[in-house]
Amino acid sequence: MQRKLALGLLAAFLLSFCTAGSAQAKQEKTLYQRLGGYDALAAVTDDFLGRLTTDAQMKRFFVGASTDSQKKIRQHIVDFLCAATGGPCAYIGRDMKTAHTGLGITGSDWDLTVKHLVATLDKFKVPEKEKGEVLAAISGLKKDIVEQP
Repeated sequence: MQRKLALGLLAAFLLSFCTAGSAQAKQEKTLYQRLGGYDALAAVTDDFLGRLTTDAQMKRFFVGASTDSQKKIRQHIVDFLCAATGGPCAYIGRDMKTAHTGLGITGSDWDLTVKHLVATLDKFKVPEKEKGEVLAAISGLKKDIVEQP
């Protein structure tokens, strides 16, 4: 009798555990998860930075940056994207306004940067829905980054 009761309790526990797990699985994944997680964001960042640092208009922002500074910029971008898309990262860099003040970033620079980001997202075949969510996540930063119209 005790064995039947124990088996019944075990079955009830397993059933409730499985039901809770399937309900959780039905919840929509975060943008971070849908983009492929940390490694995917790191790959996107590497491609994106490669585009910016070799673009005739944009490379002026990276001239003179040491290898260490370039790695730090890369890591800040990865962490920022990770945090902004619902991932587990903590962005510990300066706020966007402080980080970009004095660089003289124009509206044209912003537009070109977005163009390069879109090209990178297209290269990695990011679906339209997720691409739109990424662009929406960064669009609010324009007012803090662009200094000149």
